[in-house]
This record gives sequence, structure tokens and C-alpha cells, in this order.
Amino acid sequence: MGSMRAIPGRRAGRARAFAAPFLAVLLTGASGAGAGAAAALPGAGPPAPEPQLTGAQVDKAVAALDDDVRALMKRTGVPGVSVGVVYKDKVVYLKGFGVRRVGDSAKVDPDTVFQIASLSKPVASTVVAGVLGQGGEKDLGWDTPVAGQLPDFALKDPWVSAHVTPADLFSHRSGLPDHAGDLLEDLGYDRAYVLSHLRYEPLSAFRASYAYTNFGLTAAAEAVARARGVSWEKLSEDTLYKPAGMDSTSSRFADFDKATDKASTHVKNADGTWSARYVRDADAQAPAGGVSSSARDMTRWLRLQLADGRLDGRQIVDSAALARTHLPEIVSQPPAGPADRAGFYGLGWNVGYDERGRLRLSHSGAFALGAATAVTLLPQERLGIVVLTNGSPVGVPETLAQDFFETAQSGKPGRDWLPLIAGVLDKQLNEGRSPTDYAHPPADARPARADSAYTGSYENPYYGRLTVTATSSALTLELGPKPLRFPLTHYSGDVFSFETAGENAVGRTGVTFKDNTVRVEYLDAHGLGTFTRAG
Repeated sequence: MGSMRAIPGRRAGRARAFAAPFLAVLLTGASGAGAGAAAALPGAGPPAPEPQLTGAQVDKAVAALDDDVRALMKRTGVPGVSVGVVYKDKVVYLKGFGVRRVGDSAKVDPDTVFQIASLSKPVASTVVAGVLGQGGEKDLGWDTPVAGQLPDFALKDPWVSAHVTPADLFSHRSGLPDHAGDLLEDLGYDRAYVLSHLRYEPLSAFRASYAYTNFGLTAAAEAVARARGVSWEKLSEDTLYKPAGMDSTSSRFADFDKATDKASTHVKNADGTWSARYVRDADAQAPAGGVSSSARDMTRWLRLQLADGRLDGRQIVDSAALARTHLPEIVSQPPAGPADRAGFYGLGWNVGYDERGRLRLSHSGAFALGAATAVTLLPQERLGIVVLTNGSPVGVPETLAQDFFETAQSGKPGRDWLPLIAGVLDKQLNEGRSPTDYAHPPADARPARADSAYTGSYENPYYGRLTVTATSSALTLELGPKPLRFPLTHYSGDVFSFETAGENAVGRTGVTFKDNTVRVEYLDAHGLGTFTRAG
């Protein structure tokens, strides 16, 4: 999720696998509930602040969670929520609320498996830290160029292709535009196709600009796995999930799909009710958004994060390798003024500091098709919370986490955060919509030409083939490898429209025919949306 001013890139926030740099800065500065440095590194500067929270303060915040969860569910209608809190290496709160699926009686419990969306990113960086800590001579390091590990992966600039590293890609500083590749996934293309076509995306300044990219991070994770000679899914399982006892966690959609205790994804209807209408298979971007897990498993991961990679007396992830993931790599949210604080992105984490110099690690995750999650860690306090929900993003996870830390720090929340957070999310969910109201053609609309003027096949090096066919009732546009079919509605002259679908849907979008080309408006944010007639 981007800022109110948006992450760089016209389509900020549209992929719904939110990083939330703006909210991370806003919430870190709001309550002073940040935390100290994750680990002391050589040359790191002054010592970390001392812990400020007492056990009694944390107990008070924990005691308020039941009522806060139920109140937020009542206000928003979100069907199911699961929450876990870790303090000083103990799980001090672990509960489920509501139902797994609207219309069914099965309740959410601590073992209910949710799709965690972009919480997959800090999980993925933990996996990479685990690999690097093992010290294999063939392992790809954070600062080792990925060139050669992914034969079909390249970026538009050959020099950048030769020098981009996992650290660049995990921290979104490769120069790729915001959410590069996500629309290819929406059209049905697989991971290999998307990664091999990122070379067509325009680049901004390498290592000097931030733009949130699911498939940039996925490319880095895939390169690390290739260096080990295994799939990312198996690497995650062998490096983190099995050693940490995260038995319900997987990077494969098939595992989530077959789970008996799982939360269906829900979207909000126009009348305010919620329904389970969509299924989101995120295998193409599994390292960035395809993990599924339970609150119980995520508390094990929180314990590992807050204990420098140790869990139940075993060093699961090397402490120094894990500490690197908690450091700032790029400014993700510049300060609005001299008195404001900047937000940073690390290796799969939002990284922020409060007015006392205390570190706060966080990440949000969301699918517009029906999931919203959040995690926040205060390493110096050894305190963390994870919130999983089965509804599209309306602010419940972030509000609950913020209320929790403000209650611990100050005895109660400093304000009602839900309207503010929900407003930011709603603004971003509606970015990318066309300024043209295609549902209402102008009164002086020009007639279309004969169907034969539009039918045929058109090619695009990035999006592949587009085909327009005619039926007795309408023209139909086909896109993607399956392909997906979209009935066209005439607007005026050679301009038509169709209703977009999928995770990145933006309502009606324009389709303009001109000479031997056709331009699809919502595919053209980065100048790649024009198709040329084949033959």
C-alpha cells in the first residue's frame, strides 16, 4: 500500500499486496511505541534505547484485545479474525474470532489457515537469511548479482541487469516501476513468463528510487533457490517452515486449498454485507504474496524474529543474517517537512524509528479479492503482534495493531484510527480507475464501424496476443494464455470499453482502435498497452 501521495508509479496500491510505507510512518510516529535496534552491528552508532514497556503495561494491552477485535468486526463486518501476540519469547495471546466463511458455522480458531498476502515478504526474507547463514559456497548473497542464476531474467538496462542483487530486489530499489508484472499475473501468466518479461518495463534510477514490486522480489527469491538447485517452495519449507515447526505454513496455493481448517476470502458488497466470491491463487508471486499460515504458526515466526533467529533453544536462522533484514535499505516515504520522520524499507520489512530512536518493524498484506493482514514488531521490547483476516482491506489489522501498542505505551489508543486507515486504503484501492465514465457514452457518440474493422489478432511483446472476435450480439476481446474473455461495449467511434477483472481490477477501461493498433487503457500505465495487428 502506498502513501496518500502514492508510491512512485501511476498504479500505486493497485496490486493490493501492500507495503504500507505511509501508514508505517504515520503509525510509528503516532504513539511513540516503537522499539530499539534489532541487533548491535559494527559501526551502528549509539547504543539502543532501553526497553520502556513493563509486563503490566503489556498485560493491559492484551486484556483489551478481545473487546477491540469484536468492536472492529462489528463496525466493519469483516467475517473472521485471528490474532497472536508474543512477549519475551512467550505467546501471551492467541485467539480466533468469527467464521471461516460467511454462511457456514465453522469458527475461526488459532489454527485456521489464512492467505497472508504481503506478509509473505518478511517471511521470504527470513528464508533467505536462513540460507545465507548456512554458508553454502554456491549460495547467492544479499549483495551478489543475480545475473546468471535466472537465465531468462533481465531488466531493460543491461548494466542494471548485470549488477542488480537480491538486496536491491527485496528492498524495491531496482528501478522497476510500481507493481511491475502484476497485470501479467492477473491475465493468467505464470512466474516464468512474468520474470522473463520484466525486461520490457521502463526503469527509474537504480538504487536511488523506491517502487514496490512483487515480481522484483520474486525474482530475487527464485534466484536464491536456483543457486541451491531447488524450488522456492521447497527451500522455504526446508529452511524455515519445518525447522521452526510451522506445520500449517506453505508457499503453495494447493496446500492452502486442500486445508480443512482454512479461511475463505471475502469481499464487501454494495449493501455492506460480505461474501466469498473469489479465489486468489498467488503461486506466480509466491515469495512476495503466496504464503498461507495460521496465527499459531505466525507466533512461532514472531518468536524467532524477536529472539535473533532462535526458537525453542535452537538457532534456526543465523542472527547476523537475520539482523541485516531489519536494517533500512532505501527511503520509502520521504519526510513531508523538516520536523517529520522518513520511512524506510529494509529486506522485506517496513522500517521506522520513533521520536526516541526506537525501531519498529511492520508490514501489511492485502488482496482486494478478500484478505487483509498485518504484523508489527518492537524488537527492543521483544513484543510483536500478528493479525490475520479473511476480508478485503478495510483497516482492521492495522487499527488493531496500532490500538494494541498505544494501549501498552499510553494506557489507551490516542485516537480512533479506523476511519483514517480505511480512508487511505479506499483511496489506494480506487487509484488507477479511468477518468472517463465508459458506462455512460456521450449524447453525441459517433457510431462504430463494421465489426470487421476491429476483429483479428494483435500482438504485444509484453502482454502477448490480443484477439477480437465478433458474435451476433457483441465484440469480444481475449487476453492472456487461457485466454480471458471480455465483452466489449461501444462508447464512441472507435472507442470501446470492458469491465476489468482480477486482483487489479479498476472498473471499466477503454479500448481504442486506431489504424492497425489497439490500445488497452489500464494496461498502458507504463506505456506497454498498445497491440499491433498481426500479419
